Amino acid sequence: MKADSKIITQKDLDELTFEIIGCAIEVHKQLGPGLLESVYEKCFIHELSLRGLSFKSQQRARINYKGLDLDADLRYDVLVEDLIVVELKSNDGILPIHEAVLLTYLKMLEKPKGIMLNFNCTNIFREGQKTFVNEFYAKLPKI
Repeated sequence: MKADSKIITQKDLDELTFEIIGCAIEVHKQLGPGLLESVYEKCFIHELSLRGLSFKSQQRARINYKGLDLDADLRYDVLVEDLIVVELKSNDGILPIHEAVLLTYLKMLEKPKGIMLNFNCTNIFREGQKTFVNEFYAKLPKI
């Protein structure tokens, strides 16, 4: 897996994860819990841009079923540096189905890492984030 002709390592993804979670912490610090997910998303992508990170938001995830290209309206929240899928929530908690959706996006998009961020918490770092990796991550060099 390459981004901008550079071989990406697990360490690179872990450092990018740290930066992404830092963006979420800053948004949460400024806004606190209790707002709509759409508000957090706008502020989160603004924070990404302030830090010079590239991203796409609310893009359609393509589904290919045995050669059939399906026109399904499945949209991921944010894709950072074309490497990490970020799903944003503002719920009382993260349900297993939320995690399953993120893992499915990782598989469909062939991305190695995903981050679930829930802004409806008291502390993003301790209780409001969870990272996921898959076989694409496992195949990357460690350093």
